[in-house]
Amino acid sequence: MKKISILGSTGSIGKSALDIVGMHHDKLNVVALTGGKNIVLLADQIRKFGPEVAVVINEDSADKLKVLLKNDKMPEILYGPEGYAAAAALDQADIVLLAIVGAAGLLPALAAINAGKTLALANKETLVMAGELVMAGAKEHNAAVYPVDSEHSAIFQCLEGNRRCDINKIFLTASGGPFRKIPFKEFKNILPEHALNHPTWNMGNKITIDSATMMNKGFEIIEAVHLFGLSCSDIEVLVHPESIVHSMVGFKDGTVMAQMGIPDMKMAISYALLWPERLDLGLKLPDFTLINGLYFEKPDTIKFPCLEFAVEACKEGGTLPCVMNAANEIAVNAFLELKINFPGIFRVIEKCMTIHKRVKTPALSDILEADAWARQEAEALIPGIKKLNTFI
Repeated sequence: MKKISILGSTGSIGKSALDIVGMHHDKLNVVALTGGKNIVLLADQIRKFGPEVAVVINEDSADKLKVLLKNDKMPEILYGPEGYAAAAALDQADIVLLAIVGAAGLLPALAAINAGKTLALANKETLVMAGELVMAGAKEHNAAVYPVDSEHSAIFQCLEGNRRCDINKIFLTASGGPFRKIPFKEFKNILPEHALNHPTWNMGNKITIDSATMMNKGFEIIEAVHLFGLSCSDIEVLVHPESIVHSMVGFKDGTVMAQMGIPDMKMAISYALLWPERLDLGLKLPDFTLINGLYFEKPDTIKFPCLEFAVEACKEGGTLPCVMNAANEIAVNAFLELKINFPGIFRVIEKCMTIHKRVKTPALSDILEADAWARQEAEALIPGIKKLNTFI
């Protein structure tokens, strides 16, 4: 029986993880749940799974959760950054599933690693912001880091039984999002509801917009570098609209191994939680007789410059990836609130990266300072970006 803390239980990854727990409660037991503002859903999850600890975003949310649970068995209710860190380092937990979205996941990730926990990592921003610090901490504290992203889980699975030194190239596959065939001149007309209509995956708002801009794939390049000890030149992005091949590993003898499956995150989540065991998730295998073909193409980095931003940040290192991530978070939120249009996301990120004074070998304090600077700078840029890039 593995005891797990799920950080971000009310999001799409967290909810899928709890579905897995529900199917396999003989193998998984929830000891902590954390949510954000969806207190009603978190209360329902607490009633069903009975965690010892629950964490919410602030004291007001904690009070509301206590009211909702007044007639039920009450867990210890914590709130704020200290609460999330406590849930990540909880003595009872064997494994921490980090499914919090955005930069907020970094400090809980470090708390879990410093406590020697196994970290099932679904939060991309942790390794983008501070990959060197995180992986060095994992080595120091003997904490395993298992990827939950479908692409990195695919690489992880392809590498099982193989030597890292035999890798020739990693192929990261991307669906291409909803705008693969739309001309760039029409991007200014894209509304949030268009960008949130992903053709193959069902994800949260932030990651869905990142998929539409292909920043999601840029993040994954940086993640793969840290997770698998690679360089940017070892990684190639391929657009694969069918989303059947989740990623591939090419070896120096010419062999290519691919991990395939239907587009469902439960596979990657369960593999990280119970590695090396595979669970029966009730998912169907792809019906290859109904698939007309598996199509691959190179991404268009003119239309989707976020890939180039990420490669630059990956090669430069230091605080630049952190600044890129923070600017992206602010820009995506501004787009969702109709403060800038779709290409405005690219312009905010590019401007912040251009003017940032980079720290080459940052400490955690430098990373947090760069994150705060980039958020402030991005917010200041948005009014000017909006004037240049209005919706039609």
